[in-house]
Amino acid sequence: MKIFQQRLQLRERSRGFHLITDEVLRALPQLKELRVGMCQVFIQHTSASLTINENADPTVRKDFEMYFSKIAPENDPDYQHDYEGSDDMPAHLKASLLGASVMIPVTNGHLALGTWQGIYLCEHRNYGGSRTLMITAWGE
Repeated sequence: MKIFQQRLQLRERSRGFHLITDEVLRALPQLKELRVGMCQVFIQHTSASLTINENADPTVRKDFEMYFSKIAPENDPDYQHDYEGSDDMPAHLKASLLGASVMIPVTNGHLALGTWQGIYLCEHRNYGGSRTLMITAWGE
């Protein structure tokens, strides 16, 4: 079995949902060496997250932002963790709901994503800064 791992530093992005599939693929060219395997993408942050969803229509990503802003609103007077700004606690909640990693099968050197699937960076802070991913792929 082969195992590959790469750290990827993503540039700062605005709050919202951003396709990063191509950046992940560029960061791990060794993926082409795997006939069958798995790839995990893990984000090393607590106020941003990862998910897989629609990669064609950008309105899906806008609707994601709208929905998550409704279920974890800013300026809720019940939040105790607010010293980093009004977007901080909602960002932690959104990140917990979506998760810190995605797992994708690898088939013949490619991520076995569906036709309309892509990897999203879910940036939940207004000014989150650059984000760090650890990408690990293994298989034969």
